[in-house]
Amino acid sequence: MSDTSKISGLQLRSLITKGGELQLSLAKVELPEPGPDQVLVKVEATPINPSDLGLLLGPADLTTAKASGSGDSITVTAKVPAATLPFLATRLDESMPVGNEGAGTVVKAGSSDAAQALKGKTVSMIGGAMYAQYRLLKATDCQPLPDGTTAAEGASWFVNPLTALGMTETMKREGHKALVHTAAASNLGQMLNKICNEDGIGLVNIVRSPTQAKLLKDIGAKHVVDSSAASFTDDLTQALVETGATIAFDAIGGGKLVSQILTCMEIAINKTATTYNRYGSSVHKQVYVYGSLDTSPVELTRNYGMAWGVGGWLLTPFLQKIGRPDQIRLRERVVKSLKTTFASHYTQTVSLQEALDLKNIGAYAKRATGEKFLINPSKG
Repeated sequence: MSDTSKISGLQLRSLITKGGELQLSLAKVELPEPGPDQVLVKVEATPINPSDLGLLLGPADLTTAKASGSGDSITVTAKVPAATLPFLATRLDESMPVGNEGAGTVVKAGSSDAAQALKGKTVSMIGGAMYAQYRLLKATDCQPLPDGTTAAEGASWFVNPLTALGMTETMKREGHKALVHTAAASNLGQMLNKICNEDGIGLVNIVRSPTQAKLLKDIGAKHVVDSSAASFTDDLTQALVETGATIAFDAIGGGKLVSQILTCMEIAINKTATTYNRYGSSVHKQVYVYGSLDTSPVELTRNYGMAWGVGGWLLTPFLQKIGRPDQIRLRERVVKSLKTTFASHYTQTVSLQEALDLKNIGAYAKRATGEKFLINPSKG
């Protein structure tokens, strides 16, 4: 392939119409020549993360999903509830590319030293639009992978690993000594356990079944509590007493769990209190919601004093806040341990066309623990 030959490739697009219909399709896109500081990457692996599903599927009612056409011409449609359309105003009738992160081989490079240094290398990437056969982006948005690392091994190098590291960094920066994580048996949750074990950080894992609890204990988790157990509140409180955790990161979002965590934190703190305060403990308790596995409202029952906070947490604003030097430090830690601490596990690898198969959509849209899909745009 010469550097002057034009390249075109398929790209997965998501569109929500003003009439309330989701449309998923594959578009053929011609890639321009890389600028001086750009590279063109052949995408060979890109994961379907929960953070990708918000853009890919939106609030569509998947029970109404239908497919037409086949191969590169397949189109999937589904109804979008009218009540949600005002919240989607800025994306209506706009065909949007999907996919936060991925990995592949640099096939063209711009003239700068940074771009030329990546030519022919396998790299991990961030920057969106990864559900595509080719991706043009800045050289600085690429991370060279160590020799012997495959694109599949490097595809999930950014979102989950840096989110897990971001949680422990946030904990330290805000003056807490241990943390709580919900939906903790996920790929991200398993990474977080390994980080905390390596760094000597107390971690309380909240899971939703005995099977998930066993999974985490088998990889060395010390504190695992099952929210489906009748003893959940007592078990959580005891784990908080033992760890001293006063900050939590919640992937569930809706329901009562956030309030239950704050309540148990308050009870745990008061077990060692020496004086009574009618306003509750003065120790600040913080829960950050970073996911929406449950899209219902967050229910708060205020029985945990006045020193508490509930807010949202996202990776990108966190990285912007800590600055480039600390970003590089975290990225380098991830790359060094891609096959150990930050290894991701996939249950299925699909092509772009297979990603639009209704059966596959139904599977990955469940966001079930232990069922992670990887797209290989070069497959087939």
